[in-house]
Amino acid sequence: MEKINILIVDDRPENIIALEALLFRDDVNIVTTTLPNEALRIAWEMDISIALVDVQMPEMDGFELVEILKSNPRTKDILIIFVTAISTDTKYAVKGLNTGAVDYLYKPLNPYVTSAKVDSFIQFVRGQRELKKKNQELLDHQKELIKAKEEAEQGKRIKENFLANMSHEIRTPINGIIGITQLLEKTILTTEQAEMISLLEISSNSLLGVINDILDLSKIEAGKFKINRGPTDLIKTCRDVVNLLRIRAREKDLDLIIEMDPELPELINADSLRLNQILMNLIANAIKFTTEGSVTLRVEILDRKGNNLQLKFSVIDTGIGIAKDNIDKIFETFEQADESTTIKFGGTGLGLSIVKNLSKLKGGILEVESEEFKGSTFAFTNWYETIQSDQKRVVQKNDGALTAFEGVRILVAEDNAINKFLIIKILKDWNIDVDVADNGQEALDLLKENDYQIVLMDTFMPVMNGLDAIKLIRNGYVPGKELIPIITFSAAAMETDKQVAIAAGANDVVSKPFEQRVLHEKIMHYLDATVTL
Repeated sequence: MEKINILIVDDRPENIIALEALLFRDDVNIVTTTLPNEALRIAWEMDISIALVDVQMPEMDGFELVEILKSNPRTKDILIIFVTAISTDTKYAVKGLNTGAVDYLYKPLNPYVTSAKVDSFIQFVRGQRELKKKNQELLDHQKELIKAKEEAEQGKRIKENFLANMSHEIRTPINGIIGITQLLEKTILTTEQAEMISLLEISSNSLLGVINDILDLSKIEAGKFKINRGPTDLIKTCRDVVNLLRIRAREKDLDLIIEMDPELPELINADSLRLNQILMNLIANAIKFTTEGSVTLRVEILDRKGNNLQLKFSVIDTGIGIAKDNIDKIFETFEQADESTTIKFGGTGLGLSIVKNLSKLKGGILEVESEEFKGSTFAFTNWYETIQSDQKRVVQKNDGALTAFEGVRILVAEDNAINKFLIIKILKDWNIDVDVADNGQEALDLLKENDYQIVLMDTFMPVMNGLDAIKLIRNGYVPGKELIPIITFSAAAMETDKQVAIAAGANDVVSKPFEQRVLHEKIMHYLDATVTL
């Protein structure tokens, strides 16, 4: 145990000897002096916790000594006990306490009272030291937490930047592959060529699906993932998912069955994209791990509360099943039931992890029942608000043909050669006159020289990126062109990247890879808006 230093200041050596005898103990270190000035030096140099100071001394009395000690930041916390033979009159006690003393001892000293008082102050000092130590530990811990938080935030920023860059670098070439595949489908092909193009499209979409799964998980972990609810055609959504996966089931000679509760509403308020994603992953997973028999999507109403329904989406298969010990493991990222499953069936192990995260974000419950070698049932349950059919939004039927434009000139800023070829080909098929820039600076130069109805701007480009070019346009870099509609192409993963583009001055954002129909609709919208203006 660390010893506590006690200073005794008295001009009479016999008084010091008497106090030393009273206070002697193993856990204290007693320092003495008969000179007040020497006492100041000792208090300055040593860590004195308690000082017993005689009041009446030559050169400097005890009151003056204590005033000097209390005025110095280094010695102000010493606990002062006055030792005096002066009258016990209240005015002297008040003067001493006002000076900074914590107590008085009166001569002749009562050994029991003296020992008890000093002992209580020793315990107080120890308590204060322990408290100070704990406070310092808390401060150190707080500093460590702040440092860890800063490191975590920096790591998060690095991860988001990496995610944005990798998203662009991967999705941009995939956009080119899928786009060119779609263009090739419209050309005259032999049966063999058509089959190869179909396989190329399936492979490209599969690759895009894996990339989107990884990006979705990263967005969920970064807290950037949002659920956007709106009117959703429940029956159509379920049938579309089943129809998309029917080819996979047919390739394995599996029956793909859909069972719908006859009382299901036509419209519910839901995030159709994420509901589609959950069902796609569950059904695709069931088909993958089922070698014979069937896969069934069953949708049923479990409960009703006013205008709300509790719906249960069950995907039932007759596949390989899951051992009880592995059920929890299958929901972990990049994990499958066991190594033999990965070897035999392949896959990333992302699908069920995404389903679990999406279910949680949507406020639903994901359950699984399985028996090894007999099959599994994955069920997603959630509450949905029903929407009356007369609230259904009017959706124009699309027969697949996109109308051509007349007298439209568009500036395209895109540095990727494949995407540039793809966009030019699509726009020219729509009878649009196109000028192309390889970067933001070239786009500004062309905008100075020519008139365009719309600018299509990639966000990531060398020399000057699209966002900087947009800001300059909006700030009047090209006089008279400040309000021209600008649509950006973005392969970024985060929702914040789209918000940044809008904040920079873009009117709209088209995500890569894009659907031709979506781009056509946006061009049509901004041309109509320009005419209205």
